[in-house]
Amino acid sequence: MKSEEELWSLLREAYHMPYGGAQIALVEQVMQHADAGGHDELRLASRLFATTAYVHGGEPAKSFVTFSWCRAEYDAHPERFDREDEHTLLWHFKYMVNGLLKFPAVPLARTHDVLDDMERRFRAGGHSLHAVYAYRYQVAAHLGDPAAEDWYAKWNAAPRDQNSDCAGCDPGQKVDHLVSLGRDEEAVEMAQPILAGRLTCVEQPQSILTSLMVPYARTGRLSEAADAHRQAYRRLRGTIADMQSIGEHIAFCARTGNETRGLELVQRHLPWLERSPSPHADMWFSASAALLLGRLDPGLPLGDTTAGELGGRLAARARDWAAKFDERNGTSSLSGRIEATIGARPLVEHLPLSAVARRRAEAPAAVAAPAEPELPTDPAALLDRAWQLYDEHRVDAATAAFERFDELLPQPPPELAVRRLDGRARLIAIRDDGGPAAEALFLEVAAAHRALGEELKALAAQSRAVLSRQADEAMLADLVTLIERIVAHEGADADLRAEARLRAESALLRLERVEEALAAVDAAIAERPERPSLRAELSARRARGLLVLERYEGAVASADESLEHYAALGTTPPSAGIPSLIRAHALGNLERFDEAVASFDAALALAADRSFRLSALVGRARARLAADRPADAIDDLVEAVADHVAQGEDLPAALLRYDLATAYHHAGQPLDAAEAAESALDVLDRAGAQEQADQTRYMLSRIYQELGETDLALGLLDALATNLDGYDNLPTRGRMLQEAAQLLYDADRDAQAAERFAAAAEAFRAAGVVQAEMYVRRMRALALRWAGDMGGSLAALEEADVLSRSLDGTVDAAEPWLVWQRAMLDCDAARVFIGADRLDDAARRCAGAGEVLRSIGSLGDALDADFLYAEALMRLGDPAGAEPRLRSVLGAAPRGSRIEQNSAWMLAESLEAQGRSDEAERIRGEYLSQ
Repeated sequence: MKSEEELWSLLREAYHMPYGGAQIALVEQVMQHADAGGHDELRLASRLFATTAYVHGGEPAKSFVTFSWCRAEYDAHPERFDREDEHTLLWHFKYMVNGLLKFPAVPLARTHDVLDDMERRFRAGGHSLHAVYAYRYQVAAHLGDPAAEDWYAKWNAAPRDQNSDCAGCDPGQKVDHLVSLGRDEEAVEMAQPILAGRLTCVEQPQSILTSLMVPYARTGRLSEAADAHRQAYRRLRGTIADMQSIGEHIAFCARTGNETRGLELVQRHLPWLERSPSPHADMWFSASAALLLGRLDPGLPLGDTTAGELGGRLAARARDWAAKFDERNGTSSLSGRIEATIGARPLVEHLPLSAVARRRAEAPAAVAAPAEPELPTDPAALLDRAWQLYDEHRVDAATAAFERFDELLPQPPPELAVRRLDGRARLIAIRDDGGPAAEALFLEVAAAHRALGEELKALAAQSRAVLSRQADEAMLADLVTLIERIVAHEGADADLRAEARLRAESALLRLERVEEALAAVDAAIAERPERPSLRAELSARRARGLLVLERYEGAVASADESLEHYAALGTTPPSAGIPSLIRAHALGNLERFDEAVASFDAALALAADRSFRLSALVGRARARLAADRPADAIDDLVEAVADHVAQGEDLPAALLRYDLATAYHHAGQPLDAAEAAESALDVLDRAGAQEQADQTRYMLSRIYQELGETDLALGLLDALATNLDGYDNLPTRGRMLQEAAQLLYDADRDAQAAERFAAAAEAFRAAGVVQAEMYVRRMRALALRWAGDMGGSLAALEEADVLSRSLDGTVDAAEPWLVWQRAMLDCDAARVFIGADRLDDAARRCAGAGEVLRSIGSLGDALDADFLYAEALMRLGDPAGAEPRLRSVLGAAPRGSRIEQNSAWMLAESLEAQGRSDEAERIRGEYLSQ
């Protein structure tokens, strides 16, 4: 059985926890022990708090029991309630009215009884009826009762008081009323002063922003609508109590052309239906999700179901709940509103909700290839043009030219037919990376050349047929045999020999024999071909091989040679972008980022192929990121992500969203960074890409910390600790637990912090990371000390001391890290002993810590240690002994620092205790007057 003091400590810990299951479990534990121990004051306090915890933690049905207990207790023992307790009980009447409506199994008469009791108590206490009228309006609006208008008028006319909903929630409910009547301009006008002020309620500003999404959109305030969605959903997404509001965001996505975004939200929150806070929330979420799914292709696969099937099930679920509510209420109001939601019409055709969505809408213009000059009408000239485009790596344009040739000359003569057949084979080989279809066509080409008496060309086509086969040693042997026949052929000039040797490079690269591939390119270069474009391609291939082999200086030099050959052509073809791209990647790896960006610029200026352009965009963005120019990287990454999204390539888009989140984060745009990382994480988890998902989780945890979203950050760190369950991952697991513990410690959630520090210590112990283990063990002792668990704190301190002593003889005692850790452990021990009122032990432990820390140059920690020793002496009643240490700290502390202020205050106290008031006042005047 826990002591009453321990139970109060646990209840205080619950106050600091976020709403949710963990908080509810803790307060239920306190209630159980308080009942068993007969602690009346604690029984009341825990149940008053539990009512709030249940409502905001997503389990409102449980609040009916605790509220009824507190109401009965007040009526039986009003003397046990102070003014704050009484105010809390009156406030909870509003929770009950709101909550009872959400369960169709609860008779409507019970809600009216609670409302009547609420009004009676408000009148008896001399309170305004403002809140009573607000909740009578709410009941009438739920029922579809025309009396709602009258109650709304009385609500507006009554004066506000301390029982009224907060300055954000009260107008937010009025906004909902105005929106339901289509009075959007009035709704927006009512909300603006509220949003311009300072909102501190746990439900704001996300609640009022959610209410404003539709009126913003209907009045043409589209950017405000998008911002309201983004800001509000971010705050709602982690709280199951807000399930109904999340449904409103899903419906908003469905009605603004954001079906992809809406589907992400449905998939993320659909599991909540198994533990929805109320049938009312279940009904509205299901209806909103059914609306969204109805906008999608009904055959779209979603796990083991389809969009159509899931949407149908959710629509039926929503209708079933609506029927139950209407039966309870004696109206048809809710069924009508649910039908209106499931069949709601779009507000706008498309409202971009992010930079990626905006760029996606612009993507066709953004990535369009350069316009082609008019194609020749002469078939032979047209075929020449098609091959020129192919040689320039402009595959789409070459394909169009070949197809135009087919239209102009369906039955070409043999000389043109074989060239056309060769073009078809090469395009298929590019599209399918070789394969049986390409091999068969190349063999046809070889036969056609032989029929024309062109043996050398036939051998070339035959070698391409072999190259189309699956890469293995047999394929390579056959290819080498054909290459040797071509090179030995008396009709083969330098260009044909070089081209033949290049095919060996292609095969060797597929077999991942990069050094041999590079040697094949060098052999082709040694043939000294005459055609400038071929010389350019050979140098580019050499640059590529060197890049793969991480010989970056050589890659840059070979790429420069290739560009010089292209320059000799007079007009630079798009294929010149390839060496520019290779050069850029090599320069990036050499950390010559500005030069790399310039090369990526050159590559992009020539890009006429989607994959080429994407590589250049992403490469330029990463170079800018590496050069600490994150803001410059954002546009490139947004464009690349939008391109992948437009093609339905979710996983590549998610991987790039990680880079985009990094860019936003480093550019000081944490909200955008969070949105990008969240979108990436959803896809990575579904794709089973755990390593990338965990990297994203860690970055997102840091972003959440910056945004002050501590609990979301904690959730991610806990998930990482769970995922990192292998032996090799123990150090990283320990670090995640340590970071989570530190977050909790900084948030004064000390008991929880102690649990995480203990888990981190075990992970570090198992991994043999003794420095980290020492740190988290002493931090656990401190956390337990601040949590009021002095027995646990002293036991944790002993564990840290045992670990420290175990290092004797195994680690050099003069090692700076060990010297520092032991001195800091002495300081933390002093803090624990002060909490346990063992002041002699406290002074003994930290007496020499300052000198030890100074000996290793840790001057700031040394000042803290000296101040701590002085504090221990002051508590022991030795102000004269504390004085010299405090003067030393005061003389060394930075001007205006925390340690200066604290030491000045304590020095003044020391002087007062010694009867030296004048000196004390001088110290206060000099250091503490401001």
